[in-house]
Amino acid sequence: MSRILIKNIKQLIQVRDNAPLTVKGSDMAKLPVLENAWLLIEDHLISDYGLMPNMSLDEHEATQVIDATGRLVMPTWCDSHTHIVYASCRQLEFVDRIKGLTYEQIAENGGGILNSAKKLKNTSEDDLYGSAQARLDEIISMGTGAVEIKSGYGLNTESELKMLRVIKRLKQSNSIPIKATFLGAHAFPTEFKNNRSAYVDQIINEMLPQIAEQKLADYIDVFCDRGFFNPEETDRILKAGEKYGLKSKIHANELDFSQGIQVGVSNKALSVDHLEFTGDKEIEALLNSNTMPTLLPSTAFFLKLHYPPARKMIDAGLPVALSSDYNPGSSPSGNMSFVLSLACIHLNMLPEEAINAATVNSAYAMELSETHGTITRGKKANFFITKQIDNYQFIPYSFGSSVIERVFIGGKEI
Repeated sequence: MSRILIKNIKQLIQVRDNAPLTVKGSDMAKLPVLENAWLLIEDHLISDYGLMPNMSLDEHEATQVIDATGRLVMPTWCDSHTHIVYASCRQLEFVDRIKGLTYEQIAENGGGILNSAKKLKNTSEDDLYGSAQARLDEIISMGTGAVEIKSGYGLNTESELKMLRVIKRLKQSNSIPIKATFLGAHAFPTEFKNNRSAYVDQIINEMLPQIAEQKLADYIDVFCDRGFFNPEETDRILKAGEKYGLKSKIHANELDFSQGIQVGVSNKALSVDHLEFTGDKEIEALLNSNTMPTLLPSTAFFLKLHYPPARKMIDAGLPVALSSDYNPGSSPSGNMSFVLSLACIHLNMLPEEAINAATVNSAYAMELSETHGTITRGKKANFFITKQIDNYQFIPYSFGSSVIERVFIGGKEI
């Protein structure tokens, strides 16, 4: 049995003997921390922890001892919304936006999601896997220990299945948990621009049966927003996915008050994501649900959108999760530490709230509450050790610095 003892931890963060499924409202500002602590890992699980003066374990009983003097230890980030399987970057569109074109104008000109779909169609499965694995390695090195990956750059049956097969390969070849989401309803292909119902039919009658038969997805997602899928189309697709055992997740209210949040809640969505346009009606709907509001501030940052009203949502009693939305067009970064910085700077979230949002609540948004998101006995030993820093507030404060020194997944250093 492997026994790793980490001693002299300056701060052991997110320690919960009985971890909640979610943290909401005023409780989001409460972050349990042990000062001057130790942590014991046995094989791939968290075995025990406590204060250094009370440590009863003999160091000689451990197979490895790590001295974390001056360093922090905390659970890895859970990133519940990404698109890291794609064929190529879209930096030319980045320049177009600098010149004044909007996200929607770029999409109307054949850019955006349609551009990614065109490139993905001509890219081999092996090449997609190789580039996605490199991105996955990158985010793990930055402290992410669980991730959700969406399809959605296929927009036809063959390419959507190809993307989902790549995600399945990533699941099989990596030690972090990966959730797969089918997002065929990411945009309307050009050939269906004037026959939207035919593409919805293709998603429901052609794509979904094959995805279910090959067990390629955990969830189903729809981009319900202005210029994309309307509430009626979204509802139809989500209900079809439910028949195949796929729980709902939604891209909602990024560009307008789209009714996406309400459609998500009515379909018992696990999460509704983006939420730049969230008002009293949307908050009321979420308060009466088990749906996790998931905020993606790096997308608003990159596209220069106004930010979601996180403060209003938390003050109303809601939980919120944070995720990176790592994708080639609107958030080309999976750096969750930077996402926390944006949450604190632009969403007025406290560091404690941001950490809870990126661990406990984002684990919930992937149905990983029982195994990830906190330092709890019996949970997976997915955690990181920082460099020597003063306290956890320094993580979002130092937005341009990498403070993570060592990452452990399943009790093994990566």
